Amino acid sequence: QVYLAESGGGLVHTGGSLRLACVVSGTDSSVDVIGWYRQAPGNQREFLAAIASGGATNYVDSVKDRFTISRDNAENTVLLQMNSLKPEDTAVYYCHAEAAIVDYWGQGTQVTVSS
Repeated sequence: QVYLAESGGGLVHTGGSLRLACVVSGTDSSVDVIGWYRQAPGNQREFLAAIASGGATNYVDSVKDRFTISRDNAENTVLLQMNSLKPEDTAVYYCHAEAAIVDYWGQGTQVTVSS
């Protein structure tokens, strides 16, 4: 079992920045890749970025110039630095852990970008 706790969401103006954090705890040693997704009202959940335990990263094209994912293995934390935020970035942001058999999701943190 793995538990994911997101934090760092909030309200920010267009052009602002936020840093989301996902604290990973639990005992599923097969977890390697941790990622961030988001879901806006009426939309499907979409992939944003992911990072493997070795540091390899992957981004969706729409955010790769503005968002940066990083990982502190000692603190079991995955960060998502989000810059130049736009109103269309408004969504609930979820942390995701990919394991051998199951996937784990956090409860989400709301990000709202005002115009």
